[in-house]
Amino acid sequence: MTPVLVRRGLVALTGVGVLATAFELTTEQHWRSLEQLVPWGALGLLAVAVVLAAAGDAPPLAAGVRVIALVVLLASAFGVYAHVAANFDAGPLDQAYAATWDGLSALTRRWYAFTKAVGPAPPLAPGMLGQSALLLLLATLIRRSPVPAAAPTTAARV
Repeated sequence: MTPVLVRRGLVALTGVGVLATAFELTTEQHWRSLEQLVPWGALGLLAVAVVLAAAGDAPPLAAGVRVIALVVLLASAFGVYAHVAANFDAGPLDQAYAATWDGLSALTRRWYAFTKAVGPAPPLAPGMLGQSALLLLLATLIRRSPVPAAAPTTAARV
C-alpha cells in the first residue's frame, strides 16, 4: 500500500465520519439550543478541511487543515464534557439512582455519567467528531509527492 493510498483512505474515512455525524445530529434533532449548534459548526469546518485535504498537500493547505482539525478536536472535547456534565446533573433524577445518588462516591457518579448509566446524553457521540478530526490530521502527515532531496554539496562529494 502506497502512502498516497493511505492518505486518500484517511481523507475518505474522514468524509464518511462527517456524513455519519451529520446523520446522527439530524436524527437526534441536535439544533434546539445555541450549545447544540456547536457540533454543526465543527462539522462544517471539518467538511471544508476534507475538501482542502483532497485538493492537495501543499504546506499552506496542510497547515490550514491541521488548524481546522485542532479546532474540531477542541469542539469534540467540549461536547464530551457537556454530555458527561448533563448526565451527571441528571443522576439524582434517575429512577434507579435517585435514592442512592448522594451516597455514591464522586468517581462512581462520574463513571455512571460517562458511561450513560444515568442521563440521556451520549458522551461518545461527540467523540465521532474528534476521531474524524484525528484521521484528517494524520492524513496531513502523509505527502502525496515526496519532498525532493537536496542536491549534494561539493563538500559531501569529496
